[in-house]
Amino acid sequence: MPFEVVDLFCGVGGLTCGMKQAGFNVVAGFDNDKTCEYAYSFNNQTNFICRNIREVEARDIDNCYSEGADKILVGCAPCQPFSTMSYKRFKSSSRELDGKYDLLKEFGRLIKGVSPSIVSMENVPEIRNSGVFEDFIKTLQDEGYYTDGGQVVYCPDYGIPQNRHRFILLASKYGEIHLLPPTHKRKDVTVRPFIEKLPPISAGETCQSDRLHRTATLSPINLRRIQASVPGGTWKDWPEELRCKCHKKDTGQTYTSVYGRMSWDKIGPTMTTQFFCYGTGRYGHPEQDRALSLREGALLQTFPQDYEFFPPEEQEYSMRDVARHIGNAVPVRLGEIIGESISRHINDMR
Repeated sequence: MPFEVVDLFCGVGGLTCGMKQAGFNVVAGFDNDKTCEYAYSFNNQTNFICRNIREVEARDIDNCYSEGADKILVGCAPCQPFSTMSYKRFKSSSRELDGKYDLLKEFGRLIKGVSPSIVSMENVPEIRNSGVFEDFIKTLQDEGYYTDGGQVVYCPDYGIPQNRHRFILLASKYGEIHLLPPTHKRKDVTVRPFIEKLPPISAGETCQSDRLHRTATLSPINLRRIQASVPGGTWKDWPEELRCKCHKKDTGQTYTSVYGRMSWDKIGPTMTTQFFCYGTGRYGHPEQDRALSLREGALLQTFPQDYEFFPPEEQEYSMRDVARHIGNAVPVRLGEIIGESISRHINDMR
C-alpha cells in the first residue's frame, strides 16, 4: 500500500517540506491561520485546509487520503503554551495550563478517530511535564501504538545551526519505532554555510533580487550599539553610554545575549518569532551592522533558499507576520529526519 501523510497544525509547511524531502507524499495540511496558505500550498504543492482543529472531525482527515492508502498523521501543536515562561505564569498547577491549552488533546482525539498506522508529534521539551501529554501517551497505548515515549533532540546533532532543543515522539502500530541517531558532529554545524553567500544589505534595506532578504531598520542608538558589538560578545563590550538601563540593574546582568552578534563559526541562537529584531536576542549579523533578514532566518530554519512566503504580486508585506511564520515552523531538516526515521521503520517492518 502507498503511504500518505496528513500534517496537522501545518503552518507554512516546515514539517511537510521535510517529509516530502524524505520521499513521502503529503496529501494535506490543516491549520487555522489563513495567512499560511500561500506559502504552504505554493511551495509544497499540497492542499491547505483552513480549519480550527477543534472543529475537525476524523472523517475530514480520512477524506484526504486515497482509498487503500496507509495513513500517517503528523503534527506540531502550537508550543508556546508549554514553554518555560508559560509554566512560570501558571504556577498553581499544570492542570490549569492544560485546561487552557488542550490542542494536544485534540490531536489525540483525531488519532483515535483516524487510526493512522504511524504518528509523529513534535513540540517543546517542556510538554513532557504536562497532564495533557500523559493523557496523549495513554491514548496511544490504548489504541495499540508502540512508542518509546519520545526524546529530546538537540538540533545541531541533525545539522540544524540553532541552539535549539525539541521533543519528538514517534508511534507505530507495526512495532518498535525510533528516531534516527545524530547525523552530524556539533562542532561541524555553524551559521556560516547557511547565510554567508547572501548579498550584503544594510539595516532597513531589501535585496533587489530577493524580497525576503529584508531587514528591520535600526534606531541611531541601536546602530551605534551593533557597531560596538563583536561576534559572540555581549553588551558589556559597549561603552557605558550605550548600555540600556535594564543592563545596569542586577536583574539585567544575566541577559548577555540580548543585542548580541552571532558568530560565523558557531551554532546560532534559536530562531524565534522575533529573530528579525536586534534587541530580542543574539540576532545581530556576524559582520554587517544589522539584525538578521527574514531570508536568513528562514535559511537557519533550514528552509530551501527558494521557499516563498508571500505571493509575488503582494507589493507590501508584514515583516512581523512572516517572521512569526518562520519562527513557529518546524525546522525543515528536522521534518526530514522524522520522515527518514519513519521510512527506515517501514523498511524494517517489511
